Amino acid sequence: MVGSGQRTGGDGADGDEAVQSYIDEAEARIHDLRDARERREEVESRIERVGEEAVVDAADTYRKAVRLLDRYEDSATGTGDFQAYVEFQDRFLGLVEDLDEDVPAHDAFEDAAERMDRRRLSEEHFEGARTDLEPAAEYVDLLERREDTKEGLSTARRNARLALRDLDSEIERREEMLAFADVDLDAPVEEIQDPIEAYNDAVTADFASFYESAPATEVVEFLERTESFPLVEFRPPPRDLREFARESPDADEPIPTLLDYADYTGSKLDHYAEDPGLLQTTVAVHRTFLERLSAEPLTVSLPPPSAAALRWWVREASSLLRRFAAESTITRLRTVRDLTRRDDYEELRFAARAHEELDAEEREHVRSGAAAAELDRLRDARDRLSAALDGD
Repeated sequence: MVGSGQRTGGDGADGDEAVQSYIDEAEARIHDLRDARERREEVESRIERVGEEAVVDAADTYRKAVRLLDRYEDSATGTGDFQAYVEFQDRFLGLVEDLDEDVPAHDAFEDAAERMDRRRLSEEHFEGARTDLEPAAEYVDLLERREDTKEGLSTARRNARLALRDLDSEIERREEMLAFADVDLDAPVEEIQDPIEAYNDAVTADFASFYESAPATEVVEFLERTESFPLVEFRPPPRDLREFARESPDADEPIPTLLDYADYTGSKLDHYAEDPGLLQTTVAVHRTFLERLSAEPLTVSLPPPSAAALRWWVREASSLLRRFAAESTITRLRTVRDLTRRDDYEELRFAARAHEELDAEEREHVRSGAAAAELDRLRDARDRLSAALDGD
């Protein structure tokens, strides 16, 4: 079908309540962005006051110290493995000795080292060392919180972008509605609708007759012919279906007959088809394609497309209609083409779009000015959300 686009109207939920829901969503996303940025800035500020390198060193040393405590607690305590005790003492005390004195919580590390610097170690010593190190755990937490705030800000941005996309779509839809503000809804749209409907009915009936009675070979050849006319958008036939139409004697039967044959059992089909195997492996496989064939690509949408688009389309469709349509149908198509020469074609087409794409409530919404006011509110929400997204 040659057409003019999708319906732009809503379903009666385009009043203040629907607008407010978009605005509330935008405000929620703005709040989330601000909140996420504040949390991130707070953490970054704390890290900056201490120093990035110092925080990382403290956190890294804390993690290493805890890993050593966990690893050697069983083997280096009591009268256990002396080698493990020596190895632990060397690694743990060496870790603290190598630590720069400017590293935060340096005293905590020294307290833990002092506690562990003894001839025999017990589980209580290990637990006490973990307690000594707790001030340094703050810097691990600080780095983890920074990662959390980064992720939180990323999520807030993603949600804001999705809300902005929805706002843009709604604004675009409402702008299309307002394009009908000055249209003459009392214009005689039937003067273009009636000839188009008459043509559509005729071509639909002619194609149905062609599909039901013509040999499958002729229908496939017709579909191949449509590939030279890109404005008439038939799906091209699959390659093996083309080969079947050219090579199989069974292709002299109409498509509905072949589809019936494809359901027969092998023994029954032997009595009806000359090449049962090829028929079943080709027709049955492409049943959906064949059953969906219709005149739809040769019909004109209501409301119709622009005058120029319709004239170009009629030129291509006319060539194809000569393959199967009655002369009266071709004459009706010429009448449709002649509509585009009317001085008021675009006006009538636009009025037809208004009737098709807006319901009565939406048309009144446009007339009253309420739609324009709602659009202004949505645009304001979009601008504020966009500014919030650009605020980094």
